[in-house]
Amino acid sequence: MTVVRPAAAAGRRAAVAKLGLAVAGAVGPRRTPQGIPVSDSSATVRQRLQQIGLELASIETAPDRAVGPLADRLAEVEAAATGAPAGIVAAVCLARAWARAAAGALSAEERGRFAGWHGWMEQAVTAWERGRPLPAWPADLPAAEPAPRTEPASRPGPQRAAPAEQTVSLLPAGIDADMMQLFCAECEDLLRDIEQGVLVLEERPDDPETLNTVFRAFHTFKGNAGLLKLVVLQRVAHEIESLLDSARRGELRLGRAEIDVVLAGADLFGRYVAAVSARLDGRRAGDSVSLPVAAVIDAVEAVLAAPRTGAGPSAPIAAAPASPVPTPPPAAPAAAAPALADAPRPAVAGGSVRVDTGKLDGLIDLVGELVIAQSMVAQNPALEGVADEQLARSLARLRGICADLQRTATTLRMVPIRGTFQKMVRLVRDVAGQLGKEVRLVLEGEETELDRSVIEEIGDPLVHMIRNAADHGIESPADRVAAGKPAEGTITLRARHQGGFVVIEVADDGRGLDPGRIRRKAVERGLLRADEELGDRELLGLIFAPGFSTAERVSDVSGRGVGMDVVRRNIERIRGKVEIAATPGGGTTFTIFMPLTLAIIEGLLVAVGDQRFVIPTLAVRESFRPAPGAVSTVHGRGELVSVRGRLVPLLRLGRQFGIGSAVDDPGAGIVVVVEAGQDTRCLLVDGLVGRQEVVIKSLGETFPPGRGFAGAAILADGRVGLILDTSALVRVRARATETAA
Repeated sequence: MTVVRPAAAAGRRAAVAKLGLAVAGAVGPRRTPQGIPVSDSSATVRQRLQQIGLELASIETAPDRAVGPLADRLAEVEAAATGAPAGIVAAVCLARAWARAAAGALSAEERGRFAGWHGWMEQAVTAWERGRPLPAWPADLPAAEPAPRTEPASRPGPQRAAPAEQTVSLLPAGIDADMMQLFCAECEDLLRDIEQGVLVLEERPDDPETLNTVFRAFHTFKGNAGLLKLVVLQRVAHEIESLLDSARRGELRLGRAEIDVVLAGADLFGRYVAAVSARLDGRRAGDSVSLPVAAVIDAVEAVLAAPRTGAGPSAPIAAAPASPVPTPPPAAPAAAAPALADAPRPAVAGGSVRVDTGKLDGLIDLVGELVIAQSMVAQNPALEGVADEQLARSLARLRGICADLQRTATTLRMVPIRGTFQKMVRLVRDVAGQLGKEVRLVLEGEETELDRSVIEEIGDPLVHMIRNAADHGIESPADRVAAGKPAEGTITLRARHQGGFVVIEVADDGRGLDPGRIRRKAVERGLLRADEELGDRELLGLIFAPGFSTAERVSDVSGRGVGMDVVRRNIERIRGKVEIAATPGGGTTFTIFMPLTLAIIEGLLVAVGDQRFVIPTLAVRESFRPAPGAVSTVHGRGELVSVRGRLVPLLRLGRQFGIGSAVDDPGAGIVVVVEAGQDTRCLLVDGLVGRQEVVIKSLGETFPPGRGFAGAAILADGRVGLILDTSALVRVRARATETAA
């Protein structure tokens, strides 16, 4: 069975002369190629023309009426006119082009043009039905340009160059801003489903559940756009929906060309949604945005009009012609994102409610203050002598309720990193295609939860690091094969919890980093003296210097040295850190440690002189009172403590922070062993006060990153305690001990 699509008729424009020429004798066959009697086809066309006449009358009485319904009726006419004479087919194609160019409401001139077209079409259909020559094309109407007759039969469909981007209004007249905000919020979810699902389909084009998910997303997008009278977006969504519907029915197999077209449509929607969101938030001026509407529509039509070998849904499908939408050169696709069917889905009965993030943050702050107030009441000295059993039970119940409320509030702002990770799948796909490389992306630990604000901050650093891994790290397929590696490179993106931090690793199996080459580049750029000695770790850290790059050439992807310093700056802004491990020829691993500085955390409260400090309990390995002789001094390394047969550097917090009343004899104090990543350090404190859940307060510019503090907290007794940043303390240089050593 041969299936005909609306776009198939557009390909016949290649055989049509200008409508301004006489079309005498252009009478269609008595039966269409699909075996439909001409009388049935003409009757359907006439019925659609009557509907178009009503639509034109409505537009005449309401000039602001959108052109979308008219465009839909024209598409129906084109579908019904498959067996019509060539002049009628060309006239319908021309009218559809007018509708696309109009986008919004029709001007008076455009309304007159459609009225003249409609009158000619009615006469032409009558001539078709009676087997007579078609009437002459009106001289006052534009004529269609014929396509060259030398066009190969294997390349039907629209082949014109993509026109300039079309200006689209951001906020339709009369639309409430709150409605647009809800529209944008839902569209962000839909676009995420579309992008992830399409990348799955690139690997598994026959996956019915994923295909249906993507189809439903576009269908929902079209419905929402129609509700808000976003005619242009509704039109684009309808075209892509038609493409996906063909794939659902088995008439079209999704290949790279089809995937590129769908992604181009999703990108168009994403640009519009981002522009509207920025406009509503006051971050953007202006009321319109330029979008490649015609280019995307033409690309869809070209894919649908491509010839197919064989008939029936199971027949093999020929490759589609090149899309007019700019796409990267072909390359092996990156590994697809996990199938949408595999992702956890919320229970149907649970539902969800969208809440403004400002209200959510305010609620969490209030919960934190409530916890602090409850602790201050429970530890009030005035209650120590009160032996009231009822009061004790009430305080215990209050403590339990506050603890439960605190845990619930904490989870409100914690979200999985899955969404950020899966965005990188598209990034790797596009970069690999642009560079002509074969790259596979492996995702691990997507369920790891982070504070929402931390996830927002980590997005840009990950983009820079993934792009660098694909450009600088992964070699070309030929170089990899010559080095005895698979032609396809692998980038691994993983996340996990470790020692009070969320750890994210970006690892590749590419060429790695050469410390010697980094040293030479650093000397050339004046970042390092020729006689200056640095270890491999310090040399690798030079790639974070502003303007530093080992690239031999500047590409569209990287090479200007403006990426890695941004990575470090963004990570340090959330009081995190990044480490590098590399092997020449064996790959590079970037490890990002991000402390939980934006949540309610449990901390170990320690005393240092008359001061109180909080150490995140997840960063504490153990604590003990050192035995005599357990602390020794080594030249060049400072004081070391023997911990289970291993020498660990000792940092005296009293000396480090200038607290004169702190204990000086290690045997009289307590050693707390903390860890950050692969490193550990012993902190000497006066004693352990206890454990307490605290709300982290930002220190602002008072204590810049690297000073050893991650924030402050109000303690149960009303005092303020500084929260220690163990990632900084494990590497901070002691002020007195190492100098003495």
